Amino acid sequence: MSDHPVAPVEAIDRALRLLDALARAGADGATLAELSASEQLNKSTAYRALATLRARGFCTQQGGNGHYVLGAAAIGLGDSFYSDGSLRTLLHPAILALCREVDELVHLGVLAGDQVVYLDKVEPERSIRVWSRVGQTVPAATSSLGRAVLSRICDSVDQLPPYLAGLPASQRPEPARLWRMLQDARRRGFATEWGENQPGVACLGVPVLRGISAVAAISVTAPAERMTAERCDELAGVVGELVPRFLPSGLTIPPLGGN
Repeated sequence: MSDHPVAPVEAIDRALRLLDALARAGADGATLAELSASEQLNKSTAYRALATLRARGFCTQQGGNGHYVLGAAAIGLGDSFYSDGSLRTLLHPAILALCREVDELVHLGVLAGDQVVYLDKVEPERSIRVWSRVGQTVPAATSSLGRAVLSRICDSVDQLPPYLAGLPASQRPEPARLWRMLQDARRRGFATEWGENQPGVACLGVPVLRGISAVAAISVTAPAERMTAERCDELAGVVGELVPRFLPSGLTIPPLGGN
């Protein structure tokens, strides 16, 4: 196989450059003149490429000002790639490495309504008195996985009631208290939970981010007597150092351990 670089197909290269320019332009979009200038294309050439992209749903024009913006097909590519099934495959190496490093139970979960669904889990070599299974759901408001995600998608306490409505009164935190937990999780980069879903079990959850949005979360689960404040800080340090090495391009975790 030749080591020489392959010359790009010009029409495809133009289309990809225009898609990249539209992604940078964001929701405001860009005019034909702006796109032509930024990509150093003749206006008629850029127009034909954009017309093809429009026909395939990869870009569209805003009615008010005629600006071109990314279309649903382009945006949907990323959403399809980071679907639940893909996330399980993409993130399994990260949770496997984390489990082997900390010798604790590690879960991967995603938000589904007011619940978190376990997509994947890796069990440690030592036995742990915790029951869970892939496909199981736990309330987002009372789990470290859910709180890690909610800390990134909720902007005010007013958004919390839907996540609390389905909980029994005895298990339902006050919105103000949950909001303080989420603010704390946002500041530190990780959320915690002590015995709210299983007595004697504690968890530390970290959001997995695509840009600024949380698409999933990873948690470390251990008996509560092992999960001291010092152990939480230690685990956060391990997660922050180890997990990014196993994340695919486009996914990150926040900085961990902020005060």
